[in-house]
Amino acid sequence: MSSPTSSPTGPTPQPRPGALQPLLPSDPSTIAAYRLLGRLGAGGMGIVYLGRTEHGELAAVKVTHADQAEQADFRERFRREVEAARRVVSPWAVPVTGADPDAPEPWMATAFVPGPSLGEAVAAHGPLPERSVRILGGAVARALAAVHAAGLVHRDVKPGNVLLAVDGPRLIDFGIARATGETALTSTDMVVGTPGFLAPEQAEARAAEIGPPSDVFALGCLLAHAATGRPPFGTGAVDALLYRTVHDEPDLAGVPEGPLLDLVRSCLAKDPADRPTAEDVVARLTEDTPGAAADWLPAPVVRTIAERSAAMLALPEIDRTEHGTPVAPSQPAAGRRKFLLLASGGAAALAAGGGIAAYAALRDDDNGKNGRTAAPPPKKRRWIVGVQADLTGPAKDIGRAQERGARLAVELFNARKDKPFTLELKVSDDAGDKNKALAAARVLTGDPDVLGVLGPTSDYTGLNALPAYDESRLPLMTVSAGLNLLTLTGSQGLSVLRACPQHPIAGSCLAYYVLNKTASVRPGILQERTDDTYAWQYIGGANFAFRDGKVVPVPRVVPGPTTDYKRILGSMIAEGMDAYVHCGITPSAVLAARALDELGFTGMKITGQHVFESRFLTEAGAAAEGWILGAPVTDPTTRKEAAAFVAAHRTRYGAPPAYYAGESFDVVNLLIQEVEKAAKGGQRPDRTTLTPALRKATYTGAMGGYTFDTESGNLTGIGTFMYAVRNGRFAPLEFAPAGPPKNRRT
Repeated sequence: MSSPTSSPTGPTPQPRPGALQPLLPSDPSTIAAYRLLGRLGAGGMGIVYLGRTEHGELAAVKVTHADQAEQADFRERFRREVEAARRVVSPWAVPVTGADPDAPEPWMATAFVPGPSLGEAVAAHGPLPERSVRILGGAVARALAAVHAAGLVHRDVKPGNVLLAVDGPRLIDFGIARATGETALTSTDMVVGTPGFLAPEQAEARAAEIGPPSDVFALGCLLAHAATGRPPFGTGAVDALLYRTVHDEPDLAGVPEGPLLDLVRSCLAKDPADRPTAEDVVARLTEDTPGAAADWLPAPVVRTIAERSAAMLALPEIDRTEHGTPVAPSQPAAGRRKFLLLASGGAAALAAGGGIAAYAALRDDDNGKNGRTAAPPPKKRRWIVGVQADLTGPAKDIGRAQERGARLAVELFNARKDKPFTLELKVSDDAGDKNKALAAARVLTGDPDVLGVLGPTSDYTGLNALPAYDESRLPLMTVSAGLNLLTLTGSQGLSVLRACPQHPIAGSCLAYYVLNKTASVRPGILQERTDDTYAWQYIGGANFAFRDGKVVPVPRVVPGPTTDYKRILGSMIAEGMDAYVHCGITPSAVLAARALDELGFTGMKITGQHVFESRFLTEAGAAAEGWILGAPVTDPTTRKEAAAFVAAHRTRYGAPPAYYAGESFDVVNLLIQEVEKAAKGGQRPDRTTLTPALRKATYTGAMGGYTFDTESGNLTGIGTFMYAVRNGRFAPLEFAPAGPPKNRRT
């Protein structure tokens, strides 16, 4: 139903990029011949560990989730990935060192490269100098030549799949590589790869045309990114990226003039026949500048590689126990795994293996005599509701409202005389920073007593935190993140309940409101691209709704830095614009409001969620009067059903609830309802089973009713409430309509 939390005790420490993360208690100690030392990364598909053989070789061990392995054709796809990687023989491609596609959880190990990815290095240190780009391109082209010689197409050449080492780059990840011309395991209309680093034939899913030239196009994108620090077709919404790749010229400003620029341009030819081969690229990038090969990277990148290499050398020793050898409960295995188990709860490590009864007998008989120490009592499990929110960043007002709503729900539950258990609230602040979101999520997912989480506050913290929640299958309930990518079915969004509409749905609500409330025949819709994904989804929804109502809008797309809104909107009025839909964020909405006020425009002016904030009122001033805004929240002070909640909030916090507090209160109560159902008999529920139960639940709370699509976790119904700006305040109106009027007169 609703939208935009640092811990009250201070900010959560963030891991360094590329840092090895500790193993969790649920992680295995070994995979085949590899002893596991820590986690390199995790996502909805599985986990990548750092492993070490008894001879000391390090490897990246990729393990898939068991539920993925149960999907149709998965093992065949995984087996093909292993086979493809093994067929490529090149010093510039990371080799496979072991694999078992038939294991309960299929795994594959590759040689470990301690350096950063190209994408990480460019993000941290900026574009590479020309010599570095040339050497990078030559090595990756050699790897691609080996890929193509093996009869394969890599299909996902991107900065994240190129690792940097002192002696040169390494191409990794053959997960979607295919034999040339093969489409057996790929739908003919499926776009496969990474938008922004796809060839036009991939962007349009022309499967029969995808071949080695497609990898060369991606290599051109990679070199442009390395030289300029940005992708040649921009960033933002997937549909927009695919469109630009097919139809627009690449942005190559900043690529050094001369042979390198000419080569990149030829790699980015729209027609595959006009692109050079990988061997041609190698020949054109032959190193002809002075300097040793080991000096091919800038000093800051070399320092990063050195630091990570040193960290790997400093890893602790591990016991040389045989795989499968039982460990006596009173003498748990030494080394890193023992430390991690004890750090996460020593009693659990001692109890493993069935020795708890004997240990209890010793405790009872000796009672601390004969030098023995009595066993500590088992740690009592807690019942925790988590909150991940922006408490100190750009959306802190929304995040704090959400945290207050959640805390009030927990406190009112604990005040019940018949409560079957006592709840606690655990808060993790991501400060609205997408780079801190995953670590903030792991504070909650790594605590086995957390049963579900409210949050995150914003779209991109939600997207970056999602792998942690999907991996742990911990329910994640958001009342403000409308990005559609949060609830894709399949391997992503497995844990999410979205108690607010997706941005495209919210955008359609704005257009339907215009159609239902005005006689507009030429509404204007403007996308400003500061937050490209949000604006693209809003304008896409609005455009759909207008066409659904048989109305053709006046469209505009403008860059984020644009300030000349009077000229732009004036041209739209000249084309007959009689209503205006703004698909963008607050600063541009302020400029649009002032411009329309100066132009004397009298039609409806309407915008969405990311302008629904006091900043719009204060900065636009009198020009904001009359604007209509749609948001995923209702004002609790106007709902009689919320009277008890409003009174409790006033008592607890000395003020009426802010927007988003009521929806947060409701969603946490929904979680409590389902936990209580699952805990009948006093048994603590398995938190991994709660998301399906929550998606099937029906709940009526202070702010209204909640039901969800059981497959995606999306809120069913409208969920967008309309407000008008009156006397410098947001005046509540009504819920948005779900479609155009049946008998509309214009």
